[in-house]
Amino acid sequence: MIRVLVAEDQSAVRAGLVLILRSAPDIEVAGEAADGERAVALARELRPDVVLMDVQMPRLDGVAATRQVVAEGLADVLVLTTFDLDEYVFGALRAGASGFLLKNTEAGDLIEAVRTVARGEGIVAPAVTRRLIAEFAAKPAHAPTADPAVLDSLTRREREVLACLGEGLSNAGVAERLDMAEATVKTHVSRLLGKLGLRSRVQAAVLAQELGVQGP
Repeated sequence: MIRVLVAEDQSAVRAGLVLILRSAPDIEVAGEAADGERAVALARELRPDVVLMDVQMPRLDGVAATRQVVAEGLADVLVLTTFDLDEYVFGALRAGASGFLLKNTEAGDLIEAVRTVARGEGIVAPAVTRRLIAEFAAKPAHAPTADPAVLDSLTRREREVLACLGEGLSNAGVAERLDMAEATVKTHVSRLLGKLGLRSRVQAAVLAQELGVQGP
């Protein structure tokens, strides 16, 4: 079972999310939180697999809550937002969120996104993610903060995989682009995340954009 903590301040929206998640036979709603502080406290107490985190909440916003949950290794975080290019989302990804969804996402897509994050694959809704990454990279205020030297530890193949992540490709997309098995892609992703000290594929994608990593 995938144990999920739902953090959303609007009770009607939260109830809807809980109803959708409970309809999946492999997902258990471990808890609910109406603000960021409660979300962090429950994550510490319940140790869910995934926290479904709204970015705009009282007491402690979703970005700060995500940062605490990720820093303490309590769970993977899937961010919910009403805006696909909301500034809060950029902050959440920086904080280590594994991915994000729009609140108007279809029920089936929400369930599959939770499963995807629970498997350790952070990029959900690749088309939306590509737009977010491109917007992030295009903003002058978001100048590169990473040292290009961090890439020196990567093999040529890992750089190619990183470039594909920067385009928002899924594992299947990377496998097709680079003509390799999907299982091999997963191995390369895990290794490059470890070498770069990153927690999610989305962080890797943003880094690839910031440093201009080019594919083959």
